Amino acid sequence: MTTGIGYHPAMLALRFVLEVTALVCFGYWAWKATPGVPRYFTVAAAPLLVAVVWGVFATPGDASRNGEAVVATAGGVRLLLELAVFFGGASALYAAGARTQAVVLTAVLVAYHAASLDRIAWLLRH
Repeated sequence: MTTGIGYHPAMLALRFVLEVTALVCFGYWAWKATPGVPRYFTVAAAPLLVAVVWGVFATPGDASRNGEAVVATAGGVRLLLELAVFFGGASALYAAGARTQAVVLTAVLVAYHAASLDRIAWLLRH
């Protein structure tokens, strides 16, 4: 079992909230970026695509997940994917015009990742 603040239940709960927030941000961006009737498709498709990629590629043994992976992914690659999802959500929010919210989300993400350096180190070793 991996220990450290990055694996504390409160941090894992925050991580889950940040994951859901990122998906909502991608959906919000899709709504704002797509005109007319197609927006009803893209508002569902954008976060769904991100969620599928997020769930499929994982590092085996990652204690912040169930430890299983559909597609085993090196820890460094998984870290890049996570950064792309989290900060991509903030970027999508910014692109959709919610600039203040995007800056606040970015600050929260930086603080979260700074507090989770033990998990980042684990990913980089695997």
